[in-house]
Amino acid sequence: MSEVSTKAPDPMDIALGAAVRIRRRSLGISQEALAEQCGVSFQQIQKYENGANRISFSRLVQIARALQCRVVDLMDVLDTPDGSRGDLDILTRMRTPGALELLSAFERLSPETRSSLLGLMRTLVAEAGVKEVA
Repeated sequence: MSEVSTKAPDPMDIALGAAVRIRRRSLGISQEALAEQCGVSFQQIQKYENGANRISFSRLVQIARALQCRVVDLMDVLDTPDGSRGDLDILTRMRTPGALELLSAFERLSPETRSSLLGLMRTLVAEAGVKEVA
């Protein structure tokens, strides 16, 4: 009888999956369309994007071609000379439901409105007692 693995996905797999998701969504490509171009199910694309399944190099090449970019464009965030996790943490946060939509809307706001919105968010976070992350 085989045991079910409860090991959490590796942060690198999560970050690579997030990079794929961000690129796919920026191009307006659905998971289904990407899956069809790569010869896998859309559920497999979901697992790649969530970091639940590792992406083989050959599949990564297929994904990059389908997303009209180079493999290195998807992996660039993983290659930090000092081993810092800054970009990995950002990509992990981008997995939060609504994060991409929120960022897209935020970019369209005027600088004054952005500043006001940030002030409001800081107030809401402080009132909720949530630890602020820089």
